[in-house]
Amino acid sequence: MPSDDLVIAGRHFGSRLFVGTGKFPSNGHLRSAIDASGTEMVTVALRRIDPSAAEDILDAIPESVLVLTNTSGAVDAGEAVRLARLARAAGLPDWIKLEITPEPRYLLPDPVETLAAAEQLVAEGFTVLPYCPADPILCKRLEEVGCATVMPLGSWIGSNQGLRTRGALEIIVEQALVPVVVDAGIGAPSHAAEAMELGAAAVLVNTAIGTAADPAAMAAAFRLAVEAGRGGYLAGLPAVGPGASASSPLTGFLS
Repeated sequence: MPSDDLVIAGRHFGSRLFVGTGKFPSNGHLRSAIDASGTEMVTVALRRIDPSAAEDILDAIPESVLVLTNTSGAVDAGEAVRLARLARAAGLPDWIKLEITPEPRYLLPDPVETLAAAEQLVAEGFTVLPYCPADPILCKRLEEVGCATVMPLGSWIGSNQGLRTRGALEIIVEQALVPVVVDAGIGAPSHAAEAMELGAAAVLVNTAIGTAADPAAMAAAFRLAVEAGRGGYLAGLPAVGPGASASSPLTGFLS
């Protein structure tokens, strides 16, 4: 059977589940969830890294897992670029989750500032994975300036509302020449499976795992959901019909 690895910027990933590191009760819970999820990439907000702390968040991340530094909290392109440069200076990988959210209520990503920052960071040699609105035109622009993926939102960050943007996500997946990672709003394993079934390359989940009563068990459930959704997509899901269609023949029996 051919490999079904996810390839981003030439790097192969066996897992299509990426995990955020916020909202966990402790580093122990985070490490257990990472192990149970099977993830090979986690996002970490730069402002949460404190090498001088007795229990730094990086201590909970296995060496085999790629740290994707998050510019969370940036309100414009300039601040996001500065955070990325600080991460590089601190010896963190050049992989950046670009996140610019000046609007505080729904944490909506700024499309104009995100595109400007992406262009600058790509020019400086960063591998850029931008969190963005589920806008097919913007996603193509981000792809064209050299982003390694696009990461359109499913719904508002931390809302657990699932794929409220499904129609736009379908268009983005259809048009994309880079992996599409559905990020934000995925609140249940079924949401992750739905994203994978429509052809997303991966999903990023944080709140639903970090705030679960048992984060490790929830991470394991998401792992299975992502695998199932990917399997369904590869198998070829049947078309949705307008009415009933008998699964057994209605003629030729009892004769």
